[in-house]
Amino acid sequence: MFISRSSFVRRLRHTTGQSLVEAALALPMLLVVTFAIIDFAWFLSSHMALQNGVSEAARYGITGNQMPGLTRTESIKSVMRSATPTLQIADQDFAFSHLVGANWVNGVGGPGEVERLRVTYTHEVLVFKPLFPGGRVTMKAESAMKNEARFN
Repeated sequence: MFISRSSFVRRLRHTTGQSLVEAALALPMLLVVTFAIIDFAWFLSSHMALQNGVSEAARYGITGNQMPGLTRTESIKSVMRSATPTLQIADQDFAFSHLVGANWVNGVGGPGEVERLRVTYTHEVLVFKPLFPGGRVTMKAESAMKNEARFN
């Protein structure tokens, strides 16, 4: 069986199925990039929400106000959770301290003292889980402000 040279060249130029092969090669890469962008956007959104929530909670905390039926720390945690409804933050992820001299001491400070709120949040990675230990990234945000000189 002999194939002529012109027939062979025509077969090489024939493109049936070429688009399907190209799509099969390009689609997985396109999907990985798309989901990586979505995952990164979700991470940035969580990080920005965490920072904003800590700022809002610290601003509330320096006034010395308390919500009815809650302690001061519970009130600050409540404000933080209200400012970040998309994040699930456990009680143990909050750390309160205040400045005494040159040292940070646990607990909320009194009038005129510098108070610090630190919150830790663990973000679940979707696309690149193998690149992160346990498929998670731990974020921390903190804010320090001076309490008002006189609480209400």
